[in-house]
Amino acid sequence: MADIEDISGPTSTRKSGSPLPRTETPIVPKNSIAGRALIAVVAIMTFLASLTTGGVMLVRAMAADWQSDVAREVTIQLRATSGRDGEADVRRAADIARSFPGIAEARAYSKEESARLLEPWLGSGLSLDDLPVPRLVVARIAPGATPDLAQLRRQLAERVAGASLDDHRAWVDRMRTMARTAVAGGVVVLALVFIVTMLSVTFATRGAMATNRPIIEVLHFVGAKDRFISGQFLKHFLALGLKGGLIGGGTAVLMFAVLEALSGWLLGGGAAADQVTALFGSFSIGPAGYLAMLAQILLVAVVTAATSQFTVNRTLENIE
Repeated sequence: MADIEDISGPTSTRKSGSPLPRTETPIVPKNSIAGRALIAVVAIMTFLASLTTGGVMLVRAMAADWQSDVAREVTIQLRATSGRDGEADVRRAADIARSFPGIAEARAYSKEESARLLEPWLGSGLSLDDLPVPRLVVARIAPGATPDLAQLRRQLAERVAGASLDDHRAWVDRMRTMARTAVAGGVVVLALVFIVTMLSVTFATRGAMATNRPIIEVLHFVGAKDRFISGQFLKHFLALGLKGGLIGGGTAVLMFAVLEALSGWLLGGGAAADQVTALFGSFSIGPAGYLAMLAQILLVAVVTAATSQFTVNRTLENIE
């Protein structure tokens, strides 16, 4: 803080030889318009960064759940074949799967269950007798087991006409690609947010130094160290960054917490709610997501202060 003598008021009221009152005035005003504008910018950037982080955490969690569920199951499809007893083929395929090493259980879908699976695309009241829709048998792999799916595929093809085995490998690969793409996109967005924040802080710091340049030059002339001057800017912009980060990040944390608490009520029921739940779960980012948002608040404050100090040091080097 810079000590400045208060010379306001009539001098006749002061006793001869009495010391002048002294007040401490900050080099950078605390409640300037530029400072409030920077808080708003930092709050918006932190909010966007937190939204991006939360979205990435949701996508990663759901992709991991999908991969885990899909990887533990294989599906046996039985195409409708004329002249054959479809129900007998379904039972035979389920028995083959149950007796195969590494398969914990196998469940055959009835015609009604298969029709319900197609309702989102073909509507209700569907009769499988009118369409050559394959019947399904879902086999669940035992925990820790690695069954020889190639051998199971051969046995099904040899003993059940029209049977084929789908190990969902293509879906797993697509999910992994989707999760990696989401993470990469989130990293790009976060990088852009921090770049914009650094540019905003740089311009705000230069503006503050230009406004207070006479004071800075006087302090520099009377022997104030560059470390002292830059320290004042560091404290000022650290406070601004922390305040803006708390506003933006806190709003994002509150939003995710409210969505998680009200997700069941907001979604209601029906097929649309089931699809949203399948995509995003219960909108829960978990403790790791909230910790990541809190860490971002501190990171934004540190980046704001570090950018300000770097700009101040570069500017002080040009003052003789």
